[in-house]
Amino acid sequence: MNKVLVANRGEIACRVIRSCRSLGLATVAVHSEADAKALHVAMADEAQPVGPAKAADSYLKIGNILTAAQASGANAVHPGYGFLAENADFARAVGNAGLVWIGPRPETITDMGDKERARLLAKGAGVPVLPGSPRFLPGDLGGLDGAGAAVGFPLLVKASAGGGGIGMRRVDDAGGLPEVVAATQAMAEKAFGDGAVYLEKLVAPARHVEIQVFGFGDGRAIHLHERECSIQRRFQKIIEESPAPGLAPEVGAAMAEAALSLAAQERYRGAGTVEFVVGPDQDFRFLEMNTRIQVEHPVTEMRTGVDLVALQIRLARGDDLSEFDQARIQPAGHAIECRVYAERPEMNFLPSPGRLAVFALPVETEGLRIDSGFREGDEITFHYDPMIAKVITHGSDRDAAIGRMAVALEQFRIEGPSTNIAFLRKVMDHDDFRAGRIDTGFVEANKTGLI
Repeated sequence: MNKVLVANRGEIACRVIRSCRSLGLATVAVHSEADAKALHVAMADEAQPVGPAKAADSYLKIGNILTAAQASGANAVHPGYGFLAENADFARAVGNAGLVWIGPRPETITDMGDKERARLLAKGAGVPVLPGSPRFLPGDLGGLDGAGAAVGFPLLVKASAGGGGIGMRRVDDAGGLPEVVAATQAMAEKAFGDGAVYLEKLVAPARHVEIQVFGFGDGRAIHLHERECSIQRRFQKIIEESPAPGLAPEVGAAMAEAALSLAAQERYRGAGTVEFVVGPDQDFRFLEMNTRIQVEHPVTEMRTGVDLVALQIRLARGDDLSEFDQARIQPAGHAIECRVYAERPEMNFLPSPGRLAVFALPVETEGLRIDSGFREGDEITFHYDPMIAKVITHGSDRDAAIGRMAVALEQFRIEGPSTNIAFLRKVMDHDDFRAGRIDTGFVEANKTGLI
């Protein structure tokens, strides 16, 4: 392996390029017509066009990405997150083209991408799971009433192929179930090309805590401890931290062991995340496994000093990683990540596209990291996710990390699109957040004071 094509855009493409560079690897960026002058294109050693601005016609076109790889002479592909990162057909096509796939086996992606099947596999590995139902295909509502009663209300209707909060809706009673199931099936078909849905018990109040794992493909795996991801809007994470505040050490250890059990059963290869819902009594249940690098991976990197992307690449190229055992992972301090979006919190976080007329970022120092894929003058378009940057801070303890984050957010200077920075600052200052009294309903419960 000497040249890696990065099948993505924005900050994650820039992030992967940096790790490739640290390993002495040449890089190839791909870009849509809208991204021809983007930062990730400028950072890479070379670039290849893959189609029009619309993601479905460019970044999601497997054939276009493979053509770009062949034209550039790349011999490996890193998918980043989003787009084709969890597409088993893409992973398989990369391998069939004689290229190195930097990610889990296609079979694992298939297993974990089907959320209902993932639940069954997790249960088989001894991981506690929430009550749930079999899948319901589009147009098939037979047995729905009985399934709803068996799961219990309130419940969530979830897309079997879903992720990132897309295709997830709450139902509080049996009367509204058929309508929500039908609507979610239609949404899932449009978003994922798979309209199957299933029912899952809703825990409320609840926390969303995940375990970062790294598997070596032979049944051996390590964990890099937990991340708290409860601060969300529209079921999507906006603030993450590690360790999870107030989580009992024995609960965190049990979650890590459960995650490793699933990774070992799957003979997992590379970086992955096992996500859990944690109830008021700190009892935890499996949610899903994400077979890719996560948006929030820098939180773990800041605490452990491990470059997860470089580790992915080293595993894929066959490096000897025998020195990476569990004892090697020694987390220190506390880390927090805030996602800066071009959006309007006062309008239910509606995206706010526009040109970055002024875009001045805080200066990175010890304990402060900024990941971004934009420069001043760049355009935030409606074609893609409106995340502008990720701010990650590290401190000796949680208060120090929060304090450093508050200062960093004050130092942003952005003119053009509206952003959520003022909202993020208010979260950092909120008494309940400071005290670690958080759950997935935090934003909704505190809207008046935060927006």
